Amino acid sequence: MAGYVSTATAAPAPRSRASSATSESALVKWTLIAIALAFIVLVLVLPLVTVFIQAFRKGAETYFAALAEKEALSAIRLTLTTAAIAVPLNTLFGVAAAWAIAKFRFKGKQILISLIDLPFAISPVISGLIFVLLFGANGWFGPFFIENGMPIIFALPGVVLATIFVTFPFVARELIPLMQAQGNQEEEAAVSLGANGWRVFWRVTLPNVKWGLLYGIILCNARAMGEFGAVSVVSGHIRGETNTIPLHVEILYNEYQFAASFSVASLLVLLAFVTLIVKGIVEWKHHAATVQTDQQGGH
Repeated sequence: MAGYVSTATAAPAPRSRASSATSESALVKWTLIAIALAFIVLVLVLPLVTVFIQAFRKGAETYFAALAEKEALSAIRLTLTTAAIAVPLNTLFGVAAAWAIAKFRFKGKQILISLIDLPFAISPVISGLIFVLLFGANGWFGPFFIENGMPIIFALPGVVLATIFVTFPFVARELIPLMQAQGNQEEEAAVSLGANGWRVFWRVTLPNVKWGLLYGIILCNARAMGEFGAVSVVSGHIRGETNTIPLHVEILYNEYQFAASFSVASLLVLLAFVTLIVKGIVEWKHHAATVQTDQQGGH
């Protein structure tokens, strides 16, 4: 009995030592919180607030007039068109690449993963120059497309290609680790029951990664609409034709039209807010679905 008591009294000691080793005083805790909040306010909140202050500095009428301007509407339309083309294509590529990398064994898998990560390592300006060298007037394939009335550079196709190149890792990189963590057990079970490859993908693989897929699409779309470097190189800055929203903001700012510049820039800020809200909803739903699955598994 004495031995039992001795063991019971000795057990809490390691927990107490661990607790004291990881806990800090209230002063340290609140100091760290204050530093973090001050940094967030200085680096994130104040710049965003400044955008709207400058946008409305001359009144709401000037703000909406800047957005309704012909060149601004053209930039908005081109940005939406580019995203509408680039994001679905990157989604198809990302799903196919992630499925192949996570579910199959083949030679060159690591090379494929490295190629997917390539846009993260290359400056967007350099990627734009690559397309100029390929499809420009003096490029490898440019003269052919120009002669056939299909110019790539300084036109919509060039803007779309540059955007696709810069943004295509986002969906794939979101899905690859998720699919790898889930393993192949459910797919193998479905195949053993007679399901073919497409049926396995639609009924098993895709439902398991739907939240990660949505998250990747959200990030891809946000980057596609806000891309500047690569698009700046291939667009030619043609007013009303090849300027996206970020390029239009730069032109207005360089011409000292500050109110109009910040007005158009506020659209990108609003896009960032919408992206964060949708991202939060997706993460919340994913967490709720995970908790529900764990509870069902526990029962």
